[in-house]
Amino acid sequence: MKNYIIKAVALLAMALTVVSCSKSDDGLGGNGNLKVQFENGFANNELVFGSPTVPTSQNEVLKISTIKYIVSNIVLTKTDGTSFTYPKSQSYFIINEADANSLVLNLSAIPAGDYKSIQFGIGVDKAQYDLGQTGISDFWIAAQNQGMTWDWASGFKFLAFEGTFTSPTVTQDTSFMIHTGKTGTDYNYTVINLDLPTNALVRSNITPQIHLSTDLSQIIDGTNKISLTANNGMGMGAMIMGGANLPLISANLANMFAVEHVHNDPN
Repeated sequence: MKNYIIKAVALLAMALTVVSCSKSDDGLGGNGNLKVQFENGFANNELVFGSPTVPTSQNEVLKISTIKYIVSNIVLTKTDGTSFTYPKSQSYFIINEADANSLVLNLSAIPAGDYKSIQFGIGVDKAQYDLGQTGISDFWIAAQNQGMTWDWASGFKFLAFEGTFTSPTVTQDTSFMIHTGKTGTDYNYTVINLDLPTNALVRSNITPQIHLSTDLSQIIDGTNKISLTANNGMGMGAMIMGGANLPLISANLANMFAVEHVHNDPN
């Protein structure tokens, strides 16, 4: 009987060791990292600065020179329904097509788990915005350095979309400039919710990469159709920085992003 008890205890100890090693080996303990990559395009075509785009539904052809937007407040949801909110103090980024390094967000200290969806905002949320420049001083300076703050009013540009366009009635390249942000009573902050086609397996030994495609045509040619030609005037080109079109453009941004795929590559 004594030998039987000794053997049973030994087997139990071995089993616990195997389970412990298995949990450690699969990286489910502790935290891991995650990358989010943005690829900007236009109507399912590659974005090339200065090259003509395909015509919009308004029969306008754009030559894009600038696209920047603020990504903020990232929330990741696991398959069990629980969510992880990336620390707010670290959750403001400027995506700038002219800066390749800005197109990949490197998120750290994320609890290990299987994540099925991602949420983020375009712009700076009202709670943070209301704290003023001192409440987000480091990011304010970064945004200012990248031209993502208003020159004529207090606050951030949430999106900056610029270039030239032509249309059947505007035959010479004419500048356009679309800047979104808080104007008057319109806050124009947009929340993006995306399901992942493959779970992002955050582990201590796996750093997933979520690859997002961005269709810039949605800015003016989404659910709400915005004519640059109709906004062209006073010798200044088409400038949209306020008015009735800005909330419509902000609503269009909700459909600007899609998940292409998810990589779950070991570190």
